[in-house]
Amino acid sequence: MIKDRDIIILGIQPWDIEIGSNCKNIAEEFSRNNRVLYVNSPLDRMSVIRNSKQEKVRKRLDIVKSGSPLITEISRNLWNLYPATVLESISWIKSPLIFDWLNKINNRKFSNQILQAIDKLGFKDFIIFNDSDMYRSFYLKELLNPETYIYYTRDNLIVVDYWKNQGERVEGLHMKKADLVVANSTYLASQARKHNPNSFYVGQGCDVSLFDTRLVTGIPEDIRNIPKPVIGYIGALLSLRLDIGVLEHIARSRPEWSLVLVGPEDDRFRNSHLHQLQNVYFLGNKTGNELPNYLNEFDVAINPQLLSPVTIGNYPRKIDEYLAMGKPTVATRTEAMSVFADYTYLAENKQEYIELIETALQEKSVDITEGRKEFARKHTWENNVIEISKAVDTVKASITC
Repeated sequence: MIKDRDIIILGIQPWDIEIGSNCKNIAEEFSRNNRVLYVNSPLDRMSVIRNSKQEKVRKRLDIVKSGSPLITEISRNLWNLYPATVLESISWIKSPLIFDWLNKINNRKFSNQILQAIDKLGFKDFIIFNDSDMYRSFYLKELLNPETYIYYTRDNLIVVDYWKNQGERVEGLHMKKADLVVANSTYLASQARKHNPNSFYVGQGCDVSLFDTRLVTGIPEDIRNIPKPVIGYIGALLSLRLDIGVLEHIARSRPEWSLVLVGPEDDRFRNSHLHQLQNVYFLGNKTGNELPNYLNEFDVAINPQLLSPVTIGNYPRKIDEYLAMGKPTVATRTEAMSVFADYTYLAENKQEYIELIETALQEKSVDITEGRKEFARKHTWENNVIEISKAVDTVKASITC
């Protein structure tokens, strides 16, 4: 475990983001044994123009007007930096030459803000941990001169529209000059090795403390009378990530099964034929504390992931949640799912989903159930940071040999 060091964490998600964040969890875990500065991304010109009335943007504009970056203490050993600068919006630029020129200017503005915080906090011989901020932080290794520079990849961002113009080129170069790359899926680690041989799969942390059968408080009313067996999914119902065709096939092929979907829907799900099927139940969004009560009622949990360049490398955190409660789980086979192969049923097509759900329904082994729980509970943020630390030690050892 990395201990007694100064660590600067950069990323594409600010500390005050409403949704969960790997980067924030990693920062909190690092701060148990190190001093950590979590750097919010600076405002960009387009965000100011489009979102000037938003509370978060107004707060940042006030900091820019003050002329000095704001450093707030989140907890012992953990600080949050609000940069007092506005960067130019350049993701739309197609010319590499113009993009690189403007990006270097942006990086210098950004680095000046971080240098002020480094001086104020007295950071020395620090480590930079960069969570996929491929543009704004591209030159920070040279400008800040860290003792170790780590690039972290957890999504295949280069296929997303925002990064399409320059992402593949810039992220490859960024990975190449990092001291090491760490990835939360085996697929992303293998992609990173094309640019940097010091690329490591470090797994994924997941707080599964809520997903414990001992914490189940009862059967929710909206699932109580749904006929068994229940084949269930918990999570956002997004057509970009879930295969509606697989769900329809399950429901139509086995009308005696109840397909229960817990989570908010996008427009394609709302307008899908699933809503016309008698054995499909949409239960809507639930709070985190409610989810174990619903999952406990599933006979089999599923994750019918839609395979695409956006999803292929994703670490499926919900699988840990399913397994933490010992649930037989059927999921789409991907390279990222290979680490779960001994504890889940992996389907390659919609017919295999039917066959594997039937197999899962016949399970009666207490040992298998307990094995799933034990496996899922190993995926803690502490273990995630331990793996990151091991990767750093491996690279350092190779340099000294």
